[in-house]
This record gives sequence, C-alpha cells and structure tokens, in this order.
Amino acid sequence: MDFTPTAEQEAARELAARIFGDLSTPERLAGLGGDSDGELWKALSGAGLTAAVEETGLLGLVLMLEEQGRTTAQVPFAASCVYGLLAVAAHGTPAQRERLLPGLRDGSAVAAGAFPARGGIVISDHGGPDAAGPSGGPGARARLTGTVPWVPWLRDATQVLVAVRETGETAGSGAGRRTRSAGGAPEPVHSLWMVSAGEAGCEPVELTAPWSAGRLVLDGTPAERIGGPEAYGDVLAAARIAFAGLQAGVCAGSLARAVEYTNGREQFGRPLAAKQGVQLRAADAHMDIESIKVTSYEAAWRRDAGLEHRSHALTAAWWASEGGKRAVHAGQHLHGGMGADLDHPVHRHFLWGRQIDGYLGAGGELLEELGALLAAVPGPRAETGPATGRGATEGSTS
Repeated sequence: MDFTPTAEQEAARELAARIFGDLSTPERLAGLGGDSDGELWKALSGAGLTAAVEETGLLGLVLMLEEQGRTTAQVPFAASCVYGLLAVAAHGTPAQRERLLPGLRDGSAVAAGAFPARGGIVISDHGGPDAAGPSGGPGARARLTGTVPWVPWLRDATQVLVAVRETGETAGSGAGRRTRSAGGAPEPVHSLWMVSAGEAGCEPVELTAPWSAGRLVLDGTPAERIGGPEAYGDVLAAARIAFAGLQAGVCAGSLARAVEYTNGREQFGRPLAAKQGVQLRAADAHMDIESIKVTSYEAAWRRDAGLEHRSHALTAAWWASEGGKRAVHAGQHLHGGMGADLDHPVHRHFLWGRQIDGYLGAGGELLEELGALLAAVPGPRAETGPATGRGATEGSTS
C-alpha cells in the first residue's frame, strides 16, 4: 500500500489549505456564530474543489477535509460530498446522476445525510404512478414518514439522503427482500432515499459544534431510492472514513495551537514547552493524530481501489472517536487557564472534536460492531459485504 498522494490529490489539498487558511480565520469564525460560511462555500465550489472529489476519490476528500479540520471551517464539505456527490456517483441511476450531480459538483446543491438508519423513518407508500423502477429497486419512488432528531448541515441542504431501516417481515421485493438469519430472526434491510429538503420539514437544532443542524420531519414526503441493498453499507463506510479524516485535521489544529502557546508562554524563565510533562502530553496527542491519519488513509485508499474496507472504516472511526477525544482534551489542557476561555480559538477544536466523537459513535459500540464483523468472517483474509450495523452517528446524542 502506498498512501503517497497523486499529483491531483496533492494539488487539491494545497488549494484547499490555501482557501481555508485565507478565509476561515478565528476573527471571521467568531462573527459567523452558528451559521455556515456561504462565502467560503462559494470559494471552494468556484475553485472546483467540490467537483474534484470525483477525480481525487475518497482519499483526496480525506486530505482536503484534514485542511478544513485544521481551521474548523463552517461549511458542509464532508456531508455534501459523502451523502451527495459520492453516493449519487457510485449508486445513482444514469437519470439520477444526470439530474443531481451537476448541482452537487458546482456547489449550488448541498446534500445532508440522515444517518444511520435508526428506525425513525418508515416507507408510508411504496411505488405509485410516477415510479421510476420496481418497488424497492434503484430509482423507485416512495413516500417517507417520520422524524430524525438531528441532521448535521440540514439547514444548508437542498437534498437529504435518508437511511431507512425497514422493520417489516418483508422489505421491498427482489434484491431488497428481507432475509432470515440462522436463528430464524429476520435480518434488517437498509435502503437509501433522496428527498428534497424543500419538501421536508426542518426545525433548527444547536449541536456541540456549529454544524447548522436541524430536526428532519417527513410526512408522506416524496423520495427516490438511491442504489440497491449494497448502497447503505458503502455510504456508511465512506462517511466514517471522511469524518475520521476531518477529525485528524481538527486534532492537528488543536495540537498546533498548543505547541505555539507552550513555546511562547514562559514560567520561571523557561518556556512551558521545555517541561517534560508538556512534551509527553503533546507526544501522546501526536501519536493519536498519526493513528487517525494512517487508518483513515488506508480505509480511503482501499475503497478507492475497490477492496474490502468495512473493517478498516470501523478502525478509522474508532481511532477518530477515542484518539480524537484524547487529542483535543490534551490541546485544551496544554493551554492551562487559557484553555478554559470559551472565546479562545482552541476551544473550537475541543467542541468539534467532541462533536465528531459523538457523531461517529461511542468507541465501545464501534469495537462491538468491528468484533462482530471479524467473528463473522470465515477466514482471516476473506472479503466481506457492505456494512449494515450501527452507523456513523448512532450514540451521538448520549
């Protein structure tokens, strides 16, 4: 495996770093409050970075999200690319790709993701006279009803990719039909549906980090199916990998601020950075950050190469959750009393780190899912299918 970025990926990362660094300054972020930065989003889209994700792949997106995380820039870059651009490009029908991708490429459309499939959304009406495919198949039409307590970036979205956990004795037909486990219990079936944000209800919700979230309310809302039974697992894994990459940048930015602060702050005539305890704490945070980076790089590389990557996505998510939490706590702690200042820039990294930790799911849950996945594999190198377990956001509000 070679994680050296291609020339295109490196160019995209450098351009993203320049745009984020120029526009997402602490002063500008303080003025935004909890809102997204529309000017920054236009700059990213105008520079072709949203469209570039199709060419640079998930690894290229991870590299760009690292740069976003370093500045905690308030734009829906990860959500729109994972739940919109990459999901439609990989699993949309030709008609869906032709209709949805142009807006997602140029940034005029923004996607959010109601993930994972918790059971709060149900299919209230299958098919209909405008059905574009067989019931339960790609391109099928349906109506969705239910609520999702919070969806990141929903207030900015034009489309929402909704994950549905179908709980009836049968779910769909053909390839989407429910199967039964060895014990006779019906296995859960997950499906993806795209809805127009303009036809859905959105009630503003404030999260730990300023992610322009909202409560999604669907009441017989028209929806079209994206992909077949494999789509949910693929998008779920891609989301875990992308947000792990974002977490690597958030933590790296926090540590960089701590290093600058401890080198500039003196105590008894010596910089705080000269103290062994400070060095050890920073070194531990650095190792956590490197672990997040290498696991997210490997998982993204494997997905781009068409290799099995579900267990690798879970590993990256676990490191981002557990290691990321430790790293942002260390960054704030190394600022001493200044770290308790809610207006200090390092506090933003702390909030983002904790938000991503919750969004990816508790570390124990991720390990449980990873253990179950590994136990089900018949051989140490066997390939496995898409993920259908607990998802990238479950446990995030606890």
